Amino acid sequence: MTPIIVFSVITGYFGLLMLISYLTSRKSDNDTFFTGNRKSPWYLVAYGMVGASLSGVTFISVPGEVANTGWTYLQFVLGNIVGYVIIAFVLIPLFYKLNLISIYEYLKDRFGLKSYRTGASFFLISQTIGASFRLFLAAIVLQIAFFDSFGIPFWVTVLVTISLIWLYTFRGGIKTIVWTDTIQTTFLLLAVTISIIVILSQLNLSFDDAIKLVTTSPKSKLFEWDWLSDRNFFKTFTAGIFITIAMNGLDQNVMQKNLTCKNVKDAQKNILWFSITFLISTLLFLILGVLLYQYALANNIPIPERTDDLYPLLALNYFGLLVGIVFLLGIIAAAFSSADSALTALTTSFCIDILNIRKTKTVQKKTRLYVHIGFTMLMFLVIIVFNSFNDASVVSAVFKVAGFTYGPILGLYSFGLITRKKVKDKLVPLICIIAPILSIILNYNSEKWFNGFKFGFEILIVNAILTMLGLWLITIKPKTSLN
Repeated sequence: MTPIIVFSVITGYFGLLMLISYLTSRKSDNDTFFTGNRKSPWYLVAYGMVGASLSGVTFISVPGEVANTGWTYLQFVLGNIVGYVIIAFVLIPLFYKLNLISIYEYLKDRFGLKSYRTGASFFLISQTIGASFRLFLAAIVLQIAFFDSFGIPFWVTVLVTISLIWLYTFRGGIKTIVWTDTIQTTFLLLAVTISIIVILSQLNLSFDDAIKLVTTSPKSKLFEWDWLSDRNFFKTFTAGIFITIAMNGLDQNVMQKNLTCKNVKDAQKNILWFSITFLISTLLFLILGVLLYQYALANNIPIPERTDDLYPLLALNYFGLLVGIVFLLGIIAAAFSSADSALTALTTSFCIDILNIRKTKTVQKKTRLYVHIGFTMLMFLVIIVFNSFNDASVVSAVFKVAGFTYGPILGLYSFGLITRKKVKDKLVPLICIIAPILSIILNYNSEKWFNGFKFGFEILIVNAILTMLGLWLITIKPKTSLN
């Protein structure tokens, strides 16, 4: 694929997003940016969320990871489905009842201002890191496909990419994103579908042959029962439930889209239909992973040292122009669908939770704009730092980091919903710092301390439990009246 074709694809795609931005951001205000005026059709939100949830991590890392972990990632996704059901029937009604803009406002009413700011701060840290990792993946592909041809350094690639995202989100915010996500989901699913079709064609495999190949491949191993393994079914399935609750139900990025629906029932339908579509989409990416390795084996193509590089290598160099174009559209869509909503959610949380701009007398569009620019530059810096030392699969890195940073948020909400106890609000930040530190220590010493046992994604649950234990220690005893 020539640099001119790559440039044309990027320009055309960006032009489409700018058109959508223009149409959706007319007469926009802060309410439009933060809530979409609560008028989004539920089916539009559900379909668009697929692209945002898949992101560059699934698009690139999941197909490559089948060589190392087979289909055990699906154990995690099955747990996700249970988590989405809990979100639909527990968290969605709560957030709509309280009429929240930022979901962390619940913590202020339940525990106090310090708890509220602590929950929001952990989200800001978590989302900045997670979104930056995902955008990093896409920037690497764009660097290889286009910018390397002109000797342009990686930092320029990142700066251009993130600046384009800022341009089409800074006015319409979440209202624009609900619509652009539908375009991005379409390109993601189109890319994986066409890639599979082309591989089958080039390998002269029928549909029945493909099913047999995939089901009999050792790379399609689904269940892992070894209790010591970090991929054990019970550990990953349980972790899938709680990570979904923490990283979706308690994540402003995801819930901000759900809260743009007209009412509770629409938001619930959105979550349930999205979860089914998400499961099917993940299956497609796992099937693609098996076929990618089969294609490389059949054509004596050396497997890259980094599994994340396999799909880009084959799509851009071996599958032909059509796949190259749809792959490029897919990776751009993956980058934009995760980063645009992350920027909006970060801006919303910081403006509402930290600056409390709703209570000022004048409309704070300028403040919102400055915050949006600030988080854009922060993500740029995080990507540059990550690029300087990255040596692991991004899919593992993202969830490992999230396991430590989302744990306190999950612990706060769980304690608040399960118990009626009050806590010493001023001590909550300390508890939420200690819990991740203890989790990190446990994670890195578990094999030595627990006879070979390795933590996987379930470290999030440990983190949340430690947070809840800490909150229990600082509970306020109810005053007893003297009769």
